[in-house]
Amino acid sequence: MQERSGEAVAERRTLRSRLGKVFLDTRPLRYPAYRRLWISNIVTSVGAQVSSVAVPKQVYDLTSSSAYVGLAGLFGLVPLLVFGLWGGAIADTVDRRRLLLVTNGGLAVTAVLLWLVAAGGVRSVWLVLVLFAAQQTFFAVNMPTRGAAIARLLPLHLLPSAQALGATVFQLGAITGPLLAGMLLPLLGLPVLYLVDAIALCAALWAVLRLPPLPPNEGAPARAGLRSILDGFRYLTLHKVLLASFLMDIIAMVFGMPRALFPEMAERTFGDPPGGGVALGLLFAAIPLGSFVFGVLSGWLHRVQRHGVGVTLGVVGWGVAVIGFGMSDALWLAVLFLAIGGGADLVSMVYRSAMLQAAATDEMRGRMQGVFTVVVAGGPRLADVLHGAGGAVVGTGAAVAGGGALVVFFAILAVLCLPAFWRYRAPQENDEPAEKANAE
Repeated sequence: MQERSGEAVAERRTLRSRLGKVFLDTRPLRYPAYRRLWISNIVTSVGAQVSSVAVPKQVYDLTSSSAYVGLAGLFGLVPLLVFGLWGGAIADTVDRRRLLLVTNGGLAVTAVLLWLVAAGGVRSVWLVLVLFAAQQTFFAVNMPTRGAAIARLLPLHLLPSAQALGATVFQLGAITGPLLAGMLLPLLGLPVLYLVDAIALCAALWAVLRLPPLPPNEGAPARAGLRSILDGFRYLTLHKVLLASFLMDIIAMVFGMPRALFPEMAERTFGDPPGGGVALGLLFAAIPLGSFVFGVLSGWLHRVQRHGVGVTLGVVGWGVAVIGFGMSDALWLAVLFLAIGGGADLVSMVYRSAMLQAAATDEMRGRMQGVFTVVVAGGPRLADVLHGAGGAVVGTGAAVAGGGALVVFFAILAVLCLPAFWRYRAPQENDEPAEKANAE
């Protein structure tokens, strides 16, 4: 009987080991401080997606104008671009835990104020836009601070796994946030949606409160001014690996993100009725869905040491998938290519984020994360302009497929010009221990 029991235990261990090589690597969650930060990320990302639906809906209800809805996008983008950079500089000069407490508290307060405006029937669209801009300002400072804190909570060799966990949560938020908002709006109304967001953000604030102190290390700048931001850009130009990682993301998003053409393609290529239909929803959901599924099956990512190769293959895979999408005339095939592209983009993002955490020194991580926030926010917006213009000139299919081809071409060219990026290897398991403050 003991022999059979031992064999059963061995079989279970073997099964767990095999599953661990396929499914999401959860080893970073063994570290209590990172686990708390990750849980707060879930709430923050879902809440951000809920707001991205609630605010445009409220603006449209107040004005019956899509122009004002577009203005809401501008009110959200400008704070992300400006305060993403400045927030990263602030994160290098202060205790990052305190900064997370302030910004998470700001997010919760703005959610409460938006709830009061909606519940009180206040019909000032400019008040809503100002509150939304304030919320995005807190979010712009919060995101680089969170990114910069991760490397202080984990050993460096677990950074790829941590980035995969974070990316999977983000993509889950991109899927469930709008769906949750869509279900709650007709049932409970807009004010309740804001109230739910505010309560969830307060829960995230509690998780951040239990993080260890994360004061700046020696060599960190004393203040977060323009000079500090410029020092960050100067640092970036001197570190080719980091520069190439940002360049690869810009190439992938600017030339290869075709979402501006989704409404026209849904109607003219895939047969949606005027005003939108199933095809439009599937096109917008396909990329985050592919990223989420690939994130769940990302257990093998941490075993790849050649992160530069991983980013390159991910970006090239994204470009090839976009070419396939542009050439598709069947909806199921188009959705499949977009989902594959979402998986390839997740691979690229995981390795780029891990490289950013490991290759940058701690006193520069906040500023590098700020640049990362700006690139991630700005690239797709620029892509909207380019693809919109290209689709009007050469047609949607040609514009999309041509953009995918440019992604492949420029990604290969970038690697040839910056060979250090291709040769980059991840830190090994014994390179850096976790912070003592996290060893609970």
